[in-house]
Amino acid sequence: MGIHRAILIGSVSALALLGTSAAAQDGQPETTTTVEEVIVTGIRASLQQSLETKREANAIIDVVTAEDVGKFPSSNVAEAITIIPGVTVDRQFGQGEKVSILGTDPALNRTLLNGQTVASADWFILDQPGRTFNYALLAPQIVGRVEVYKSPEARIDEGSIGGTVDVITRRPLDLPSGTLSGAASWLYNDRSEEGDLQLSALGSWRNEDRTFGVLVSAQRASDALRRDGLESYGTIPASYYMGGNPENPGANSIANGNCAGPCAATLAANPDARGLNAFGTSYFEQQRDRDSVTVALQFRPTDALDINFDWLRIDASYDNTNQSLFAFQGNTWNSLGALTDIQIDDGVITRASFDNALSVLDVQYREAAMTSDSYHLDGKYLGTGWDIAGDLGYTKAEGGTQRQLFGEFLNWADYTVDFTGAPGVPGTLTYGDPTVLGDASKFSFDGGWGGGDPSVGPIGYNPGWGGNIVSKPTTDEETYAQVDLGFDRDGVWERLQFGYKYRQHETDQRMSGVTVQIYGAPDNAAMFNPSQVPDNYLDGFDGVNDQMSNRFRIDGEALADYIESGEYLRPWQAAPVPTVFGNAEFTAQNWNVQERIHAFYGQANFDSGTVRGNVGLRYVRTASDSGGFVCVNQTPTGCGATEADWAWEVRTKEYEDFLPSLNVAIDASEDVIVRLAAAKVIARPNYADMSNFFWLSDQILTGGGGNPDLEPYSSTNLNAAVEWYFAPEAILSAEVFYKDISNYILQATAPEEHFNQAQNAVTTYQISRPTNAGAAELQGASFAYQQTFAYGFGLLANYTYVDGSADNGADLPFNSRHQVNISPFYENGPFSARVTYNWRSKYFTGVDRGDQMYVRAFTGLDATAGYAFTDNVSLTVSAQNLLDSEYYAYANTVALPRGVYRTGRKLMATLSVDF
Repeated sequence: MGIHRAILIGSVSALALLGTSAAAQDGQPETTTTVEEVIVTGIRASLQQSLETKREANAIIDVVTAEDVGKFPSSNVAEAITIIPGVTVDRQFGQGEKVSILGTDPALNRTLLNGQTVASADWFILDQPGRTFNYALLAPQIVGRVEVYKSPEARIDEGSIGGTVDVITRRPLDLPSGTLSGAASWLYNDRSEEGDLQLSALGSWRNEDRTFGVLVSAQRASDALRRDGLESYGTIPASYYMGGNPENPGANSIANGNCAGPCAATLAANPDARGLNAFGTSYFEQQRDRDSVTVALQFRPTDALDINFDWLRIDASYDNTNQSLFAFQGNTWNSLGALTDIQIDDGVITRASFDNALSVLDVQYREAAMTSDSYHLDGKYLGTGWDIAGDLGYTKAEGGTQRQLFGEFLNWADYTVDFTGAPGVPGTLTYGDPTVLGDASKFSFDGGWGGGDPSVGPIGYNPGWGGNIVSKPTTDEETYAQVDLGFDRDGVWERLQFGYKYRQHETDQRMSGVTVQIYGAPDNAAMFNPSQVPDNYLDGFDGVNDQMSNRFRIDGEALADYIESGEYLRPWQAAPVPTVFGNAEFTAQNWNVQERIHAFYGQANFDSGTVRGNVGLRYVRTASDSGGFVCVNQTPTGCGATEADWAWEVRTKEYEDFLPSLNVAIDASEDVIVRLAAAKVIARPNYADMSNFFWLSDQILTGGGGNPDLEPYSSTNLNAAVEWYFAPEAILSAEVFYKDISNYILQATAPEEHFNQAQNAVTTYQISRPTNAGAAELQGASFAYQQTFAYGFGLLANYTYVDGSADNGADLPFNSRHQVNISPFYENGPFSARVTYNWRSKYFTGVDRGDQMYVRAFTGLDATAGYAFTDNVSLTVSAQNLLDSEYYAYANTVALPRGVYRTGRKLMATLSVDF
């Protein structure tokens, strides 16, 4: 019997037990048990509260609770919940920012704040606004607990296939009057070798009648991040070195006489082997500053009426500079014909040598910021046997790269790239002249070429590409209103709930830019305060040589000032002006998506004493308007570069969904709960995929764009779990789950008819768009164990297995087949300590430049120790990323590394005061 069929049969059987269970409880004598009250605090209190919430829930959920007021057990909420079975994060920049649940893409999960949407934004210029929440925005001090719903209820917002994370903040009437807590921390990163001060404070007051309360908190977080890495950019086939590149067939190493003998024979025998297009070192620096303020007002004039207002304000700065210094061995015009020696193993170019080939220094100085405002007003009135509740809210986030100033410098030299030791030794780059990577004067702006005199004018001289100036701001906002009506009843069907919610959401991305053209300039990288990278650069990377670890860096801000001020401009050259329409790539990144969502639900909660749960139906109607620029003046070289060549076009899409759900909890014994759940769920497409941009290439008859006609992902989710609460503060549990996903969105290429300007006729193009082209299945199991032992010792441990793939056999993004969490702890008297170990197996992240992208298995290790000097004063010392773990991304095979990074260990000491 299949797992999904077993769950459905079990769910129906459980409902049939309701009547007999209700009858069995009638006439039973009441028993009274006297239990001695035991008060626990700290880690044990947090774990106990989490288990109580999990045990009492009707749905399948997991909970992480703050140990004390303003004392969440991690500096990042996303990392704190990775102790939950099936919850993982991606750590490309060291910190966990986006959450994946039960093997699903982060975009297929939802994050709520007190049950409502919270707008989010990203800082990285390559990110597209999606439906993921950026946890880097959220200060952990404001969080009381986090609930992760792995099975839905009809009353909870739709939009998640993997799970829903609800971040619950504190209420002032739940805290003693005069509560005041504060903390000062010193955070040190052993890779950047810099320290930053962190501050937080929380105050809460309520009147004597406990009818009105105010809670205010403020946090300041700073982090000097440095990421060292080895990077590459795409892959190419070996045939390109034999003249197989359609852009430049003349770049033939064999015909040019550079690749002869064994080199030529190896190429001829392995034309389809793949190698890296480029390879070198990356030096990334970022100063992360985040200021958060929360205000919560609570008014409870009577036991029947409760009104709350919450405001969350976040201001974050994520300015960063990236300096990549790499050999460009796959460059079409400067390197393909320079190959002199090659080694190919199992279809992979593992080593190659070049004479006088291109190397590049790319420096990107970026100013990035994120802000978020969330306003939420809710109220609830309790009548006799009924209640009514309402919510009003508005949330808006702005983010993205406000300004990028990009400069590029070139060098020609002899070098060898070697990947024979990958993945253990990711790669080595060796120059015939060992001073190349340490001498900034050897890298110059592309001065152009030709026979003219750039000091006189551009005639006879071609401009070089010196870089660009780009901005890419984004906004994300939502207005919502909700009303809920509930009726309490006697009997098995103890509560009926009905509700309606309206949401109006808008996501917008704007991009503009301009190319920086340099005519014959002798300027080189030595102009911008060059220096050697720190002594610990590339520490922990096996196989790197002194040339790589002793490379130079420049002052990124000085380069940005040079480009912005126009110092490179010739007297006859006008200053470049960033524009939306100067480049089709920029124009296509301008889009707007607006959604209007109406949702109605009905939910019935039942409790027979032995069997409890809920059954419900949610009806959702979604209408979306997707706007983007469409080219209306296609020329033989592409779309024109003026506003008149483009038109803003809006496409409308409407669809509706009926989403039933069932949650059943069976008290099989006093300490054992069996849970069954079944639901139909959806996840809407990413905003960028819904956008309406479109482009064509008339010469090669290809094109691409968004797809406003996308249907949402749809899934039938089935879950079953057994929980054994075999001792106080202890649990042993097992869960199995199955997700049958349809309308899976994949990039697909199909023929389309469009007018061809070059041929002056309608022709057939191969157009690539996101399409509901597939289906997928996810199935797996998780096992969890938690117990407090004698003498203050305890342990949390869990394992999750997820097997998932699309119907065409492709891997699913961000799905690790195996995940392990182990967290032993000790708490006795004033001293406590905790170690958390996380491990996840390799996972697929997407397709980039035609390559299947993966990340190798990742291991994390954190530790915390604390001592309470008094009831009010404590000191905590914590360490994150103790192993300085390696993040290893690769293309198709581990022998072709795409990005290998380390971000260093973080050590933090915190002095906390609570009154």
